[in-house]
Amino acid sequence: MATLSDAIRVASGKGKADLLIRNGRLVNVFSGQIERTDVAVWNGIIIGLGDYEARKVIDIEGSFLCPGLIDGHVHIESSMVTIPEFARAVVPHGTTTVVADPHEIANVLGSRGIRFMAESAGEFPSTSSS
Repeated sequence: MATLSDAIRVASGKGKADLLIRNGRLVNVFSGQIERTDVAVWNGIIIGLGDYEARKVIDIEGSFLCPGLIDGHVHIESSMVTIPEFARAVVPHGTTTVVADPHEIANVLGSRGIRFMAESAGEFPSTSSS
């Protein structure tokens, strides 16, 4: 089991990351700058930026890296598609999280509509093109 000590060891460069994403253009959402850097991933989390040893290296050849975007207010039911279909449309464009306000479906269908939205939110669609 991975510990905080293990994470600190890898982050400080004294251990290998699982993955190094090399030659990326990182969108820094705090500064608004685009930075050329490598991104190290260990145990499923970003552990550091810069030069790291890693078990696997992927060269993204200058492609952009950006944190997942959050849509802070959306009425999914107004899109006229189900939650899985909505996800198929927005995830490829970088939206990974939404704050959904389902009052419109509640106005029309009451608790049945809310239940439908909650149940369909548990379906995770494939966003692949296959």
